[in-house]
Amino acid sequence: MKVLDMKRLLATSALLGALATGAFAADLKEMNDEERALFRAEVRAYLFENPEVIMQAVEILQQREQQQQLQADVDLVTQHADSIFNDGYSWVGGNPDGDIVLVEFLDYRCGYCKKAHSEVAQLLESDGNIKWIVKELPILGDASVLASRFAVAVKQVAGGESYHAVADALMAFKGDITMASLSRLGTTFGLDMAAIEARMNTPEVTAEIEQTRALAGLLQISGTPTFVMKDELLRGYLPLDQMQALVAGKRG
Repeated sequence: MKVLDMKRLLATSALLGALATGAFAADLKEMNDEERALFRAEVRAYLFENPEVIMQAVEILQQREQQQQLQADVDLVTQHADSIFNDGYSWVGGNPDGDIVLVEFLDYRCGYCKKAHSEVAQLLESDGNIKWIVKELPILGDASVLASRFAVAVKQVAGGESYHAVADALMAFKGDITMASLSRLGTTFGLDMAAIEARMNTPEVTAEIEQTRALAGLLQISGTPTFVMKDELLRGYLPLDQMQALVAGKRG
């Protein structure tokens, strides 16, 4: 390797290393003007001749940021584990004694939630050892809030089985969510709609939704679906094969 190329390589390595450690500003201050100018010129020349180095550095930075985010999410789950896994009001499906717990934050008007719903059902059917906890997180406007109030009221008035049936129906629902459409839906399941409508705007229903919203804020959840599996936050839709691989990894 030519002497000039070696100097450029060393200069670039020093720069990238300094940037990675946060020491770059301090190193520049210790140089005199001539050294600083030479350093910058050599780095600039090397980067122009070898632009792939920049992409490699960006890739390394992205990997580090991803690892930092994953660790931050693990810390958040650990800090708020009781509220996530044992809030005392969220509906529990699957196997209540399962060795893997899957928590889902969902909105009935969310397209990706609807897509994930059938895949979660397949996961639970194919693996009888998963506990599924559903958390109502209506974030897509008034119709989403109305649907969640209805679902929570059904759970509080008619119980978990009716809630599960209604939640499935809401996920499959394609029309406008209004009180009239919800009333028709409830009637098809033989529910006491007078009791459910009276329950929908009570403090008990509001408390469940607001507590879940507060928890989502603490977990920095900004979209649905969001899942928690063991100690990991999974932000966004995941296809069935990826969920199955994650379950296997958690058991391993």
